[in-house]
Amino acid sequence: MSARHEASTDVGAGDAQMITALVRLRGALQAATLPLDLPGVEEVRTSHGEMVDQLEDYVIPRVMTVDAPLLAVVGGSTGAGKSTLVNTLVGHRVTASGVLRPTTRSPVLVHHPDDGHWFGQDRLLPDLRRVEHATNDPDCLQLVASETIPQGLAVLDAPDVDSVDEQNRALAAQLLAAGDLWLFVTSAARYADQVPWTFLKQAADRSTAVAIVLDRTAPEAVHTVSTHLARMLAARGLKDSPLFVVHEGAVDDEGLLPAANVAEVRGWLESLAEDSGARSAVVKQTLDGAIRSLTHHVHPVADAAAAQVEAAEHLRRLSDQAYSDALARALQATSDGTLLRGEILARWQEFVGTGELLRSLETKVGWLRDRVVGAVKGKPAQAERVTVAVESGLELLVLEHAEEAAEAAERAWRQLEAGVSLLATGGPDLGRASRDLRRRAERAVREWQGDVLEMVRAEGEGKRTTARFLALGVNGLSVALMVVVFSHTAGLTGAEAGIAGGSAALGQKLLEAVFGDQAVRGMAERARQMLEERVTGLFATEQARFTALVDGLGLSSDAPEALRAAARRVDDVRFSSAQREH
Repeated sequence: MSARHEASTDVGAGDAQMITALVRLRGALQAATLPLDLPGVEEVRTSHGEMVDQLEDYVIPRVMTVDAPLLAVVGGSTGAGKSTLVNTLVGHRVTASGVLRPTTRSPVLVHHPDDGHWFGQDRLLPDLRRVEHATNDPDCLQLVASETIPQGLAVLDAPDVDSVDEQNRALAAQLLAAGDLWLFVTSAARYADQVPWTFLKQAADRSTAVAIVLDRTAPEAVHTVSTHLARMLAARGLKDSPLFVVHEGAVDDEGLLPAANVAEVRGWLESLAEDSGARSAVVKQTLDGAIRSLTHHVHPVADAAAAQVEAAEHLRRLSDQAYSDALARALQATSDGTLLRGEILARWQEFVGTGELLRSLETKVGWLRDRVVGAVKGKPAQAERVTVAVESGLELLVLEHAEEAAEAAERAWRQLEAGVSLLATGGPDLGRASRDLRRRAERAVREWQGDVLEMVRAEGEGKRTTARFLALGVNGLSVALMVVVFSHTAGLTGAEAGIAGGSAALGQKLLEAVFGDQAVRGMAERARQMLEERVTGLFATEQARFTALVDGLGLSSDAPEALRAAARRVDDVRFSSAQREH
């Protein structure tokens, strides 16, 4: 069996560098996840899974045990006679055959008794549990020891590659990928089918050692079919693959063909088993081809992983934008006088009065002094009503803008295929504000009001005995400070500016009458910052519902380059090994 690539290399028995490089490549592949539904990702996911399986099922175990017996996997189409061939090669029934399709059973591996230690759980196909009895469990690998199999060779009977059962097809692909040699069985009726040739093309691409067995073909058609089959093999890069013909014959009670019918196939396999050089050449050809194929196919996976990272970041930016815009509008509404209307304005005017005090301010008549005291004295109940109105107004403001943000973020995500699939994992309420937001907003507003109250109390520590402080009280001064905060940027115009702006100016004068203008400016700025922090915290918690979905994907921006670097390292080790040989 000759190699079909430019430079055959020997990874070497116990080559620690190659083993280390392959293990790192497996780790890099496992880290390069592809959870988002992007265009073309399904094909890459399939390739990604096959690569991990190839490393775990065959490449890494084989590099670690390069002297293990040659594993010939018998695969092919439905009804081609694979099980009959295996049983006849062994000389007695070891695997079930029949006309019922699909035949659901575990794969069977036949080996010489002295070679049993090579096929433990950690050596080959580690996901398949070892059993020594026939079973219908496809997750098991049945080990059969037989003296009729020469030492140095093992034969594995795989399910049909074109089985109607998806699990059988997947298992067949996994087993073929774990073999050193494919013994591909076909028949006159099935040799031109598309599915087997898909597998054979993979074998050619990987330089996998392949032998073809033409079975169940009428004597008069053998020459025509075998000639056509040979041309098809040559056209698909498999011209060096041996082609054997198993002639039809009567089967005995155990379902075996006459031994002479498989003598040529058996003789070839025995010659490989007896010739360590030939056996080693087959193993090295297939192993090196598998490694080359792996590093070659890493780059599309790395590109897909990079696209995943970019798509996730794009989704994150979309949700960031939706919430940052809504937060900016909410914060603006807390400082441009928007809140100084409706219930808050009405309760504030009840507290300070809209008559003489307001007219005095509008006409700039004197300083407030005793008028301040007379206007608000004995009105603690009105101050409390302002506090309640502020609480309600801020809560509704937060809820309204959080609802807008959730709707905008969901709408933006729904424009993208990746966003649609990710939204499905977030539940039906993701496009609405959280159900507990009202409760959290209520608590945050009350905490802010408590902060303002404490600030006023601390600032007025030395003024508690003044007439103005006593007249207004801590609660009255606190609501005045809140009103000042709500008109921080004075964004209202027209008639609203006259009413709300005048009310805010009145609050400013009330505070200045007690604390002085410089202290009031500092207090208003601190209160404003504390409110922004509270509102920003509420929006951050809301936005986290979206970002948590992105974070939950477990994507790493370093994964694509780490994967490429791991593939380059494997190639470097291969080339170094080739140079040492030559």
